[in-house]
Amino acid sequence: MSHYTVLLDANVLYPAPMRDALMQLAITDLFKAKWTADIHWEWIEALMRNQCGHDRAELERTRDLMDTSVRNC
Repeated sequence: MSHYTVLLDANVLYPAPMRDALMQLAITDLFKAKWTADIHWEWIEALMRNQCGHDRAELERTRDLMDTSVRNC
């Protein structure tokens, strides 16, 4: 496990390609990824506001998968 802790803020979780890349790195324990419920709320709200057609339930599913996939997030 890494000794580095990285806070992933909403501005890097909003674009899906960046979020996916960071999640892949976090899952490999390259670093300890951290975020808060407020950060999740912020990126989901920004995405809902700026890109029509997204289903909130799907975004919340993504949030839940992130929380269960990364150790001690």
